[in-house]
Amino acid sequence: MGRIATAAIVSLWVIPVSVLVNRIVPDTYMDEIFHIPQAQKYCNGDFMSWDPMITTPPGLYYLSLVHVAALLPSKYVLQLASSFPEACSTAVLRSVNGVLAVLCSIIVYEIITHLRPALDDRKLGAMAVVIRQTNIIWMLFVACSGVIDITMAHQKDSVEVDDSKASNKGTNLSALNTSVNVSSNLKRRKSRGNSKANQHIFYPSNASSASPTLGLLHEIQAIVLSSWRIKWELLVSFSPFFFVLLAFVAFLLWNGSVVLGAKEAHAVSPHFAQIMYFSIVSTLFAAPLHFTIGHALDLFQSFWKNRLLGFLLLFLASIASLLSVHFFSIAHPYLLADNRHYTFYLWRKIIIFHWLMKYLLVPFYVYSWFSIFRLLGKTRMRIWTLVYFFATSAVLIPAPLIEFRYYTIPFYFFILHTSINDSRSWLLIGILYTVLNAFTMTMFLFRPFHWDHEPGVQRFIW
Repeated sequence: MGRIATAAIVSLWVIPVSVLVNRIVPDTYMDEIFHIPQAQKYCNGDFMSWDPMITTPPGLYYLSLVHVAALLPSKYVLQLASSFPEACSTAVLRSVNGVLAVLCSIIVYEIITHLRPALDDRKLGAMAVVIRQTNIIWMLFVACSGVIDITMAHQKDSVEVDDSKASNKGTNLSALNTSVNVSSNLKRRKSRGNSKANQHIFYPSNASSASPTLGLLHEIQAIVLSSWRIKWELLVSFSPFFFVLLAFVAFLLWNGSVVLGAKEAHAVSPHFAQIMYFSIVSTLFAAPLHFTIGHALDLFQSFWKNRLLGFLLLFLASIASLLSVHFFSIAHPYLLADNRHYTFYLWRKIIIFHWLMKYLLVPFYVYSWFSIFRLLGKTRMRIWTLVYFFATSAVLIPAPLIEFRYYTIPFYFFILHTSINDSRSWLLIGILYTVLNAFTMTMFLFRPFHWDHEPGVQRFIW
């Protein structure tokens, strides 16, 4: 029932927005001038032609074919289209986004409620890579997360067995119980099958740990030892991920780059400042979680409890951030030239407003990352948080362009693994997103403008 309600609620805004967009902007716009003709070639059965300006794999075009095929009978009956290619209009191909929005909302709902999803992680990983190359990082992240959950669950079960045996002998087991610190309200979401290897476990942070560094090292040691003991089980469980990884490596060798087209404009770059931008965008998009007096005090107390290590980490993070924004802030030509994107104005009006500005933002970057770590640490292990940071960095640092869409997946992972228990935070975040989306759609649809050097109507977009 919840899935149906979720799909219905999302459809209530997807359908009218889609109708409004197609009515006001009937022609292809921005990147649609590449993607829609490419999808229409597939509709015509031409699978060998490829627009060199397209940078991502053709997964979305294959999904479009399935979508059009599902709609074709009704279009034929209503005499809206007499053939498959004719059914591949701009409006129909755009509607794929609406269908995917509904499907994604159901998947997110199932993740949040810890229900078994309709597709398992391995199939989702393969599909994600076919649609966008950098999703290989998130597929590997899911695999690593699964390994962490399995090994820690295995070690917990081993400790419980040892505890049971020792208790029969009247042995004091307090020392053994500290090897795996999991709470009694352990939450699990079972995926397909009933094996322990398919359980996703959420671990609360060990707030009482005397040293976060020792805690992290202990977690790494525990995972390595447990992984070695169940290595064959892990190999069998995660072999599908391995095959997808091999296929991706083969693609890299064949293509010579992660990017398919326009390789010069999307060359891999050491854009370390990108993870700084992500941190502050993520905290602003989840402001009710990060900017409260209670959370600020909690963050301060966590530093004060381990003052030496805390301030050392703060110092190192500040130095790394300063070096990142000084040496690795990249102003891509697309960013400087295209005033249709919000990032164009953020770059000009904030980041380079004054030469000192990018340095003055460093404290906000540092606070944002430590705030993210603190919130994740309440539900996940330290090693999981570290892997999340590495995965986010691996996706964002090579990207020379500053685009909010690059931040979507790591932000979703953050939100999904953050403990948001109060309705007030959800309500405020919902209001924030409603206002932002309403503003964005209003600017896009009703505030068009023109370029002197190019004919046609231009519109603001993310």
